[in-house]
Amino acid sequence: MRTALVTAVAGAVVAFLLGLLTFGVQATVHPHDVPLAVVAPPPVADRVQAADSAEVDIRVVSADEARNLLRDKEVYGVLEIAPGQATIRLNPAVNPSGTQVAQQVLTGVAQGAGLPVRTETQAVSAAERTAPLAASALLWVGGMVAGLLFVVLKGRDLRWLSATAAAVLVTGSTAGLLAWWGVTLNVPTFAFLLAVATAFALLQAGLFKHLGIRAMGVLGLLYLMAPAVAGQVPELLNPVYRAVLWSWTPFRFSAEGLRSLLYDGSVSTEWWVFGGIALLGVVLLLAGKKAQTDRADGIVDVGVDQADGLPRAERQHTA
Repeated sequence: MRTALVTAVAGAVVAFLLGLLTFGVQATVHPHDVPLAVVAPPPVADRVQAADSAEVDIRVVSADEARNLLRDKEVYGVLEIAPGQATIRLNPAVNPSGTQVAQQVLTGVAQGAGLPVRTETQAVSAAERTAPLAASALLWVGGMVAGLLFVVLKGRDLRWLSATAAAVLVTGSTAGLLAWWGVTLNVPTFAFLLAVATAFALLQAGLFKHLGIRAMGVLGLLYLMAPAVAGQVPELLNPVYRAVLWSWTPFRFSAEGLRSLLYDGSVSTEWWVFGGIALLGVVLLLAGKKAQTDRADGIVDVGVDQADGLPRAERQHTA
């Protein structure tokens, strides 16, 4: 009776937590303060600013300032209004969810002003939109499976070699998939993929060393919840999810870095993030002793003294 109740409650709690950390992210999506830029003459600019709301943050700026903001990914879209024409400019290096919201809002603003609208942006295929987050997830799964098998197969030495070899091979397989899907990778993008894969694999290997198979409880949960968060832009997330999950998840940094390198070739913070993750993995691999391997038959070693067949603690007590 007691076991039945405990297992039932445990199942309900796990389901609730998974729903909260995964589907809850998407179920609570709502735009707020989405940054947009508008270039318009004064009379029109006044009407545009009147369209500002809690969902969007419209900035009326000069043409040069607007393009700089878009290039630096500080806004999700730019609307340039000229006599008889409105042009929406988008940056493919920006998260597609944010770009979609920007295009919808700015199109509505232009149509409200009675102007025809055209959109200027680099053409992005479905594979290119999917690639940054998909690659991040594949790199994580590859390192996680390699670390798990090292534990299951009772590997003893050269755990670091298993992790680094897995990182190289998973990077190659992921790059091959992306190329097959039609995504062109340059040298900096491939180097970043390798850096992310290495950081993931080293961290996972370090956790498996200290926690054994129990590390899957942490790594599996991260895999389930992180992509749901990393695929969104912060201005669409519930503020709680933004602060508690989005702010630190490594999937966000890998997806944003890959997306930037695919289109404008500039990342900075991301290198430091994954350098730090790799360093943490190395520290875990070098520190302490590895977790005791779980016996396949479920028997726990209690330290039997072969001299008399008694556990060591009992033998000392009887002495």
